[in-house]
Amino acid sequence: MIYAVDIGKKQPSLTYTASHVGTVLTNHALMLQVEFTESLGITFAAYMFGLVGYFTSDPRNIRAITETRFQDMGLGVRRPACYPFFGEGIFTQDGPAWKHSREILRRQFARVQAKDLETFTDQVETLISTFRGSKGVVDLQPAFFRFTLATTTTLLFGESIETLSEIEQKEFAEHFDSATWVTAVRLPLAHLSFLYNTLSYRKSCKIVRRYADRFIEKALQYARDCGQEEATAKYPFIFDLQTEYQDRSLIRDQLVNVLLAGRDTTACTMSWTIFHLVRHPEMLQRLREEINEVTGSETVITRSHTRKMSYLSAVLNETLRLYPQVPMNTRSTVRTTLLPKGGGPDGESPVFVPKNAGITFSPYHMHRRKELFGEDAHDYKPERWLDGKLANIGCAYIPFLHGFRTCLGKDFALSEASYALVRLLQEYPDLRIPPGTEIVPTGQEKQMLTLVVSSLEGCKVMLD
Repeated sequence: MIYAVDIGKKQPSLTYTASHVGTVLTNHALMLQVEFTESLGITFAAYMFGLVGYFTSDPRNIRAITETRFQDMGLGVRRPACYPFFGEGIFTQDGPAWKHSREILRRQFARVQAKDLETFTDQVETLISTFRGSKGVVDLQPAFFRFTLATTTTLLFGESIETLSEIEQKEFAEHFDSATWVTAVRLPLAHLSFLYNTLSYRKSCKIVRRYADRFIEKALQYARDCGQEEATAKYPFIFDLQTEYQDRSLIRDQLVNVLLAGRDTTACTMSWTIFHLVRHPEMLQRLREEINEVTGSETVITRSHTRKMSYLSAVLNETLRLYPQVPMNTRSTVRTTLLPKGGGPDGESPVFVPKNAGITFSPYHMHRRKELFGEDAHDYKPERWLDGKLANIGCAYIPFLHGFRTCLGKDFALSEASYALVRLLQEYPDLRIPPGTEIVPTGQEKQMLTLVVSSLEGCKVMLD
């Protein structure tokens, strides 16, 4: 059955427009949403000011939104909400412009995927060295964010952000975080996002763009000094974009889009993985044993190593199940369409969706549904991925989305996280949870939702 909630007369439903601002500002709102939506059903409609919106965590509907009825869907209000920060990039584009952007970026990620994991070696070793000599409680999460920023800027800009001074790195990171946070708040304001356009937000967006422009100019100057062939080899991402666009602002916007996707998502995945492993020492020990068995004394990790680590793969799958890279997503119908399930008395009939209706679909909610993942769906349990029962889970598990907008950086993200986690556990065999840490049920930990979901408490461990 499709439930209808009149937001003007009842408590706010948990459609994106009604809830996301509150979610950004609270500690446990995503889990509260899970509990509330379970009481309403997996697909329901909500009405506000005469407009209708839909929420679904049904994999059959999500497949329609992302694949079989993809042409009926557009980004809707996401473009104006994100444009001050993202500009004309892949995450604000629909139609031919989006297809063009995706093909350009696909080539670059295919280039990286063709290599082994040496792309990450220098940054991984820098990360590992950060903690040497550390005593007492250490929060790994800020270091993970610095690490993924370094790896992603190396991919995009041809050199790491770490080539900047400490002051410049701090300025860039602070304004990047600020712009990301405000963009996350603007999204649920929908058509009213223009109301939240503060001077500080505009300043942060401007500073991020300024740094991107600086790296672009450095690459172009290198070409003038050393020749195009040598410059293309050193700065392939920038010059592929330059060849296609011949427009510095378009190059910059694409770089900012991929930078956002590459930094925050993987850093959060790494943080949540360690966060749970130290709370489950038997899982941590099992992973250590697998790493030792596969790598022995080798510290330069390759794809041949990680392919043999089935438990590491299961651990990352489980982390991404409970904390998907994009926990909630939205679309807007560009024409009248249907969702295949959710209507009728039993919820098995199609749902009529009019043109210009907003649809929120939530991997975060879907991944915690007991009918899909078992009665222990809310628990952190990597072993669920080892017995083959989830081999055909399909659209019920979409940590990198699904269909035509599947994340191009999936291999990059998993390879980066795998390498770093293996080396971290190799280098710090005594990594453990600090004594006296309160352990709460999974999902009840304090979370921070911006465009991704991170741990509000960080990732605190003991290393010595």
